[in-house]
Parts: sequence; structure tokens; C-alpha cells
Amino acid sequence: MTAKVTAFAPAKLNLTLHVTGRRSDGYHVLDSLVVFADVGDQITAESDSNLSLDVSGPMALGVPSDASNLMLKAAALMPPGQGAALSLTKNLPAASGIGGGSSDAAATLRALSQLWNVALPTPEKLLKLGADLPVCMTPLPQRMSGIGEKLSLVPNVPELNILLVNPKIEVPTPAVFKAMTNRDNPGMTRALPAWSSQSDFVHWLGYQRNDMQAAACALAPEISNCLTALEAVEGCQLARMSGSGATCIGVFVTANAAKVAEQVLKSIYPNWWVTAAKTTAS
Repeated sequence: MTAKVTAFAPAKLNLTLHVTGRRSDGYHVLDSLVVFADVGDQITAESDSNLSLDVSGPMALGVPSDASNLMLKAAALMPPGQGAALSLTKNLPAASGIGGGSSDAAATLRALSQLWNVALPTPEKLLKLGADLPVCMTPLPQRMSGIGEKLSLVPNVPELNILLVNPKIEVPTPAVFKAMTNRDNPGMTRALPAWSSQSDFVHWLGYQRNDMQAAACALAPEISNCLTALEAVEGCQLARMSGSGATCIGVFVTANAAKVAEQVLKSIYPNWWVTAAKTTAS
């Protein structure tokens, strides 16, 4: 048995998020292109007699370490009778539309599976902890549809140079869904294009949507400020909100352009969370 395992919990980004309907049970039906970034939280699982969680890091304030944390809820899906001392270094802002909690839970499951040498829970069990958890189990470009249970790897997605911006506010997802005026929108095309380059891919993204963006901006005008700031900075090809907010994504041609934009926005908005990153390619 392995004594200690570490796992990376990357930021999950919705490059597209089309809300295509609402089921009779209240769940919304989505069609989303999801990618992951090279920034995220760090998870450590170490053999112990009991199951516990310690939270630290620059974004740890307000993150629970008790049974309400999604990491411990995910651990409860594993076979009982074993313990682990779990540690979370929280680098991503919480409740920010980039799947931080779900990615942490997914990384916890991967770590515990290796630590205890046991199988991972079934996708059906994972979905009970949230629509983002199944997609976070495999941090590669994926198309996520249904209520999060329909997943398929997407080929030819290029690496993107991005800037992530969050005004350090929390936007509850249920409130955003409630504020939406239209929940029956078209999804992406059945067959996605075979993008030939980064510019081809970004051009296609420009014709896609985040159907939650308008409602989130109405609830939290700070999100509109982030989008405006990104669009105004030199070299930004595209600006869009991720998930239900409040994190916004700016896409840049080069990594240097993203880093320069990071320094510019940090100087203008010192209270925002601003970080340059890269996404994982297919």
C-alpha cells in the first residue's frame, strides 16, 4: 500500500456553456465544451487511521474542513474501513465557476484510489455530488451534455494561452439559473469541427455562448467589469465567463501577451484574482 499520494486539481473551464432545456425534475440540460488549466489546487492523501481534512493556502478562508466539504463527501463513496489524512492547498477562489470543489473531489478520489488500491466509484455515484464531478475525473478536453453524465473526449482542441480573472465575489449557481429568461437554447452542432489551428478554434469559439453569462452579469455587475477589462487589454482575442461565474477567461495569442495582461490588470485591480495560465490540449 502506498503511504502518501499527491494529486493536482486543475481549474475546470467552460469554453462554451449552452443551456438547452430543463427536465421535469428541475435539472438543467447543458451542452458544454470543457477544458482544464495548468493552475489549480493541490491534494495530498496520507495513510492514517481516521479520515480527516486540513485546508490551507491563499484561498483557504471560508473553505470548510468538516463533512460538508465535497472532498470528504467524495471520500465517503469509497469502500469503508480505511483512513487517510487529506490536505488541501487551496489556490483557486471558491464558488467561482471553475469547478474548484468538484476538481478537488475528483483529485481526492484519484489519490485515494491509488493510496488504498481500490476502484473508483461509478459515474452514477459521482453525479450525485454534482454535475461537474464526472467531467473532472478526466482532466482533458471533453464535451459535457445532459446534466453532466454524457461525456466524450474532444480531439484537436489546441492549447490556449489564457488569463483568468475573478472579482472575488461568489455567485450561487441556483440564483443564476433562476435569473435566466431563456432555458431552451440551441446546443453546439452534433459534430464539432476539426479545428486546424489555434486561431481557427478561437474563431469558432466566438460564435458559441455561455447562456448563463447575461443572468450572472445582471446579478453581479462586477462580472461585466471583468469582461470589459479583459476585452480592453491588448492582445485579448476573446473574453467569456466560465460556468455560472464569476471567473472570466481571456484568450491570448501568446503566453507573453497573457502575462503582460496579467500585470496590467493586477496593477489596475489589485483586489481581483488575476492569473495567466495555459489550457490542456487534446
